Amino acid sequence: MYMLHANKSTSGRIVGGAWWSVVLICISSYTANLAAFLTIEKLLTPIDSADDLVKQSEIAYGTLQSGSTQEFFRRSKVPTYMAMWNYMLTAHPSVFVATIEKGINKVQNSKGKYAFLLESVYNEYANSRKPCDTMRVGPNMNSNSYGIATTKTSILRDEVTYAVLSLTEDGTLLKLKKKWWVDKGECGFDTGHRVSIFQVTTYQITIQGL
Repeated sequence: MYMLHANKSTSGRIVGGAWWSVVLICISSYTANLAAFLTIEKLLTPIDSADDLVKQSEIAYGTLQSGSTQEFFRRSKVPTYMAMWNYMLTAHPSVFVATIEKGINKVQNSKGKYAFLLESVYNEYANSRKPCDTMRVGPNMNSNSYGIATTKTSILRDEVTYAVLSLTEDGTLLKLKKKWWVDKGECGFDTGHRVSIFQVTTYQITIQGL
């Protein structure tokens, strides 16, 4: 009767060790590639633009209850934005929120089923704060400049205008933005490079990204 037995020769042990080393390397490579693939899939977003939002029905979206973003959609004559406004007006339950903080919280608690449209400066700041689980997607929807109001005859009008122009031209405003949005960010990266953009006043989408 013949029986299998362990090969105790030196050459046999070398061959066996080499075989198991190859097996372990293959398993490790497969596991690492699988983890990378799943991570990439997780970071992909189902929407990349306002048009994507309009064409789907899985993700709800809304704005601050009052303010420039809501007013932008209310007044827009662009077909895509008009369709978005009509949706937001008729959505049930309401997709509008009372504060920006509640909008961000709604995004975080929606499991990827709610997108919040807001101004870029708020969006960038929120995305640089812990727990670092939201991201902005798509290009700017609109771009406008802020204005500082004074009375028609106020002596402050020209002074304020010149001051803002000076701070812009010498880079002070950009340095301040970098200080508070990037250097003091809590997520370890410049959120301005995650998906896109920055302007003085813009409207963007923020969704759950991680």
